Amino acid sequence: MEPTSNPDFQHGYTSGVEGVNRETYEGYLSSQVNTDWLTDRIQEKRTDLASTERQLAEATEANRSAYADLQNHALQVERLEKQVKQREAARLALETDRDSLRDRRTKAAPDYSLLAGLLFLVAGISFLAGDLIISHEIVAYALNIRNTNEAWAFAVGLAMVSILLKPAYDRLIEKPYQENPEQNRTKYERFKIALALFSVLTLAVLGWFRYEAYRTDQLKAAINKSVRQLQLNTDPTAATQTLSPSTLSKIEKQLSESSELNLALVNSPWALLSFVLSGILFALAGAVCLGIALPVLSAYWFRWLQADIKLWKLRRRIKRLDAELAPLDAQLAEQRTRQNVLQHNLDLLPNLEELKEQRRSLTTELDSLLAELKLAQTDSRISNFNDGYGQGEATRTVLSDDEQRQLRKEMLTLQNNHRVNGNRPAEHQNGTTPDKGQNGKPQGLRPYQTIRKFLSDE
Repeated sequence: MEPTSNPDFQHGYTSGVEGVNRETYEGYLSSQVNTDWLTDRIQEKRTDLASTERQLAEATEANRSAYADLQNHALQVERLEKQVKQREAARLALETDRDSLRDRRTKAAPDYSLLAGLLFLVAGISFLAGDLIISHEIVAYALNIRNTNEAWAFAVGLAMVSILLKPAYDRLIEKPYQENPEQNRTKYERFKIALALFSVLTLAVLGWFRYEAYRTDQLKAAINKSVRQLQLNTDPTAATQTLSPSTLSKIEKQLSESSELNLALVNSPWALLSFVLSGILFALAGAVCLGIALPVLSAYWFRWLQADIKLWKLRRRIKRLDAELAPLDAQLAEQRTRQNVLQHNLDLLPNLEELKEQRRSLTTELDSLLAELKLAQTDSRISNFNDGYGQGEATRTVLSDDEQRQLRKEMLTLQNNHRVNGNRPAEHQNGTTPDKGQNGKPQGLRPYQTIRKFLSDE
């Protein structure tokens, strides 16, 4: 298109010929171009806003669906984790009991072997039996208790003194030495030495008493042999087997000597010491032997018949829990993997907050552009009005009074035509469409140009 045929050029030429202020139409052109640019930007922003709204709706629905699937797997994971934790807690409790029982079993290891414990038990029972016999003899004869049941009951009570002494030995001697051997070694050794010396002394007294008893027996045997010899020396030819007075006196003398030997043996201080020391020794020895044997047997009883059986049961329960945990762990791993995949898919979806922020930003920009469009349209219309006002004022200065009256009449006619054809502002009354310029707007004559053309035609 030639520059001279451009509507802006033509308008500028006309305004220059008529002497109209050029700044008014320049403001109109600037506002009109700004209006067109704002209209395009507004359309772009509305398109972007519609796209953002669509993305937000799609993302919201996708998030809702993904979150629902994620929650299903999250519930499964939570349920499986709870079951696994319960079984792991039970397994941990069983392992704790097992370790504690193993420690107790290790600490319960006795210092003596089982055979030594049995030997000490037999020795303790033997000492109790010996003490029981001595006590029964004392009760039955020395205390003159003739009822057999009462005598044995009293004897058993005396023999149980060893059982009474056992806790004292355990708590005062054996246990402190086992707990702290270094600190209690002196007391333990003194007790053992004292017990050994007492045992040797008692055995010495018993040995001497046995020697006295043996010597007495030998003397009594000699006396009895002598008596039998005197009886055999009687005259066999005599009519009657009567002893002579001398022989009888000798026999009586021998028998009195035998009685004196018995009384000397019974009244011997060695007999008294033998009974007393043997009773004390049997009680102490029984307490010591039982104090050694019973803890050993108790330790083996605990280790073999209690701890080992319970450890076997604990191992079975742990194996059963392991068998239950294996499939649960597999299911939990599978559910966690699926949960991680769904969580990753959820993370890959557009961020709703970002889309909402983008929507708010587009809405704000659109409101700002609409406000600017409003100002641009206002400036465009004002500039257009000022330009028309200037053109009309320039035209009025060159018209006569009759031409001005005729112009007013034509203006009224044009205004009435615009009211009638308000629904078709871009078409002529004959139904033809006027030509359009660069911006798609009709290039028809402006009202004052129409009036000027009409007056020139007249």
